[in-house]
Amino acid sequence: MSVMLSKRANVFYLEHVRIKQKDGRIVWINDSLSDFAKEFEPYYNLPDKNTVFIMIGKGSSITDAAIRLLSESGVVIGFSGSGGTPLLSAVDPVFMLPQSEYRPTEYMQKWCEKWFVESKRIEMAKCFLSYRIDQTIKSWSQMSLTVPSESIALFKKSIERSENTMELLISEAKWAKSLYRYLANLYDLNDFRRAEGKMVKSSKEEKVNSYLDHGNYMGYGYATATLYTLGISFAFPLLHGKTRRGALVFDVADLFKDAYIMPLAFEYGVKKSKDSEFRAAVIKYCNDKKLLDNTFSFVKSVAVS
Repeated sequence: MSVMLSKRANVFYLEHVRIKQKDGRIVWINDSLSDFAKEFEPYYNLPDKNTVFIMIGKGSSITDAAIRLLSESGVVIGFSGSGGTPLLSAVDPVFMLPQSEYRPTEYMQKWCEKWFVESKRIEMAKCFLSYRIDQTIKSWSQMSLTVPSESIALFKKSIERSENTMELLISEAKWAKSLYRYLANLYDLNDFRRAEGKMVKSSKEEKVNSYLDHGNYMGYGYATATLYTLGISFAFPLLHGKTRRGALVFDVADLFKDAYIMPLAFEYGVKKSKDSEFRAAVIKYCNDKKLLDNTFSFVKSVAVS
């Protein structure tokens, strides 16, 4: 029996592998081995019934039989570059989704009832931002970090006063910059500037930026899995551009990126840890904090309230 998506424990990033279906199971083998070694190299099982999503990196292949079995298990699939970024399966951070005719419709219908009324859409966006603040405060305190009180007060006041999406986006940008500035000062990264997609890791600042990208794409995976399962279209965002197909994925990922991914990216980037160590830390932290459960519950509550 398949585990409910919100209860699943596994997220995978695989590169230089061949993924296939073998005896009714999903398996992979290291594709960088010699043909002789492959004769003796065991296949590794991928527990598809307990997997949320997989990111398939460079030098990899997957068979149509494996895709079919993963789809039947409701696993979301993304093709990415080295280290998990950037996603290559689409022009925006949206993974390839299983095709199911049995996803719920109630949440999408309730979402649209509000979305087409601007005042209600703004209120939904404000709920998202308020939840984002609460999650950041809670998570950072458990990491022995303190969110600057002045940043909290300013962001809350800005949310309350904002009357349109643009004002909310400006408030959000100021909030994020204040968190980056705080963490950069905390870790003595005087030259830190947020720069997306540079794919270089020679300095600590560049390593942190790389891990922010890496972790954000993992966040998009969790967000995609949530929206796919609830049956809410990515084309109905609250804050991000309404002309981008995956904009709601950004909105949902922002619910927890500040809280979970940002502090871990600084912590592991400063230590110049391996990509696999950072990725494992993010997955473990998200599992320990029941990220999917909490995100499912919150997005559903916004839709139906």
